[in-house]
Amino acid sequence: MESSGAAEQKLLENGTSSQSSSSSSSLIRKGGLRTMPFIIVNECLERVASYGIMPNMILYLLNGYGMTVAKGTSVVYTWSAISDILSIFGAFISDSYLGRFLVISIGSFSSLLGLIILWLTAMIPELKPSCESIMLPCSSATTAQLAVLFLSLGLISIGAGCVRPCSIAFGADQLKIKEGSNDERVLDTYFNWYYTSIGLSTIIALSLIVYIQENLGWKIGFGLPALLMFISAVSFILGSPFYAKAKPGHSLLTSFVQVAVVSVKNRKLSLPESNFDQYYQDCDSELAVPTDSLRCLNKACMIKTPETLSNPDGSVSDPWSQCTVGQVESLKSVLRVLPMWSTGILMMVSQSSFSTLQATTLDRRLFGNFKMPAGSFNIIMVITLSIIIPTYDRIMVPLLAKHWGMPRGFSCKTRIGIGLLFVCVGKATSALVETMRRTAAIEQGFEDQPNAVIDMSVLWLVPEFVLLGIGEAFNPIAQVEFFYTGFPKTMSSFAMALFTLELAAANVVGSVLVSIVDKITSLGGKESWLSTNINSGHLNYYYALLTFLGVINYFYFLAICWAYGPAPWQKLEASGDKEEEQFEKMEVPTS
Repeated sequence: MESSGAAEQKLLENGTSSQSSSSSSSLIRKGGLRTMPFIIVNECLERVASYGIMPNMILYLLNGYGMTVAKGTSVVYTWSAISDILSIFGAFISDSYLGRFLVISIGSFSSLLGLIILWLTAMIPELKPSCESIMLPCSSATTAQLAVLFLSLGLISIGAGCVRPCSIAFGADQLKIKEGSNDERVLDTYFNWYYTSIGLSTIIALSLIVYIQENLGWKIGFGLPALLMFISAVSFILGSPFYAKAKPGHSLLTSFVQVAVVSVKNRKLSLPESNFDQYYQDCDSELAVPTDSLRCLNKACMIKTPETLSNPDGSVSDPWSQCTVGQVESLKSVLRVLPMWSTGILMMVSQSSFSTLQATTLDRRLFGNFKMPAGSFNIIMVITLSIIIPTYDRIMVPLLAKHWGMPRGFSCKTRIGIGLLFVCVGKATSALVETMRRTAAIEQGFEDQPNAVIDMSVLWLVPEFVLLGIGEAFNPIAQVEFFYTGFPKTMSSFAMALFTLELAAANVVGSVLVSIVDKITSLGGKESWLSTNINSGHLNYYYALLTFLGVINYFYFLAICWAYGPAPWQKLEASGDKEEEQFEKMEVPTS
């Protein structure tokens, strides 16, 4: 206990804002452990609130707004994509202009306002069309009603895009530990507890909030997330006097745009063959010249005239006319990982909305009268990956190191491939289970009754979610690690931003794919595969299509791996082995 108190005291000291020694005693110390409850509570409650309304949103759109399955799913996909895209925008605004505190504050109140408006759509009958059931005819939503709905979802997306990318970094700002000190472990502890709390928040959202919505209705089901978001926003603002608020600086996104602009401006210049002095280098950079790959970007760091280096410290006066070698190589590192990045887009196309509809038609009794909420099956994925990740790290990696000479376990590319394979098998299992479910519904006479509960246990959905969870445990983590190892150290945080952008791309692809399948399969007045009545539609064909696209994506992944070649550390090991063999051949045998 004494060591814990000492560590906390050191954190408080390290979090103190820098002031002159004569006046520091009269100022409030900024940062430290006391700010953690405000920050973590803000992030956790925001996730509980926003994640809690997502699983059942497809049911609300179908039953409350009379949307078709295809249209409702496209709305959910688009909403998720906008939230992920705005995360990049939120990080850019906080880093370049407003700072993390102000962006998180704006995001918190934006989410609160969006959730209140969504709650009002459930409370006020005039805000949505009169549609009690998808089995009964109902009027279409008016433009004004849809505008209110989309306004609420847009505000929630803005909130998520502001809070999520900034929260963890803002917490780290409060714990300014000197590099190399013994207290660096406290920062690691903060990250561990932060991600643990996020995991618990997700579980609560997918279980408790979803259960309340299904059993107590939308008025309470949407009112509780709004209340939690109010507590989240207020708690964060209450901690304002204690926060260490870092000023915004230079953004990587701005740097990338500058390289693109300057390279276009200098497109008519000829690249030097051997005169390294014509490239502008950072003062503290180890890079003397740009690499030969993507040579068109090298023109951005060429020195056109010495007058461009007009600042006393040697920096350029106009960054939109002159870039550094480091800037160019940073952009190249992003472009190099994009092919591997693209292999995960199809893998991450979600099918949770369709799984929710499937679950509503199955017998969801688990024990006694308790029924598993239809929107809670994603929790199986969370539990699965929570088991697989430590199992791989603590059991499989030591075994691979001991018996197969793999001290780091499987390489990033191998784990990415394993994840892709499990996702393909999971989607194939989804197609098989849906075929069984649809056949059972027709045999039991429920072909025209999509709300009827058939005599088939909902536990048939568990295997596909377990397989998808295993895929999630391998692929995304390996992708982030692949991005991280391909970037300079100054860009380490950009790896997660790139992964978030991949999620957004997956949601966009999912939305487009659903729209295309719905339109093509309903031509000539035929029943769409993605019919609102899933018993007469062919959701199993859609899952089979996802499986087929997943297999094609896997072969594309293999081609990308071949193009990349072995990892740099594997090349070093291979060259080291060759040198050792040559040395052994050169040894003179002794008599």
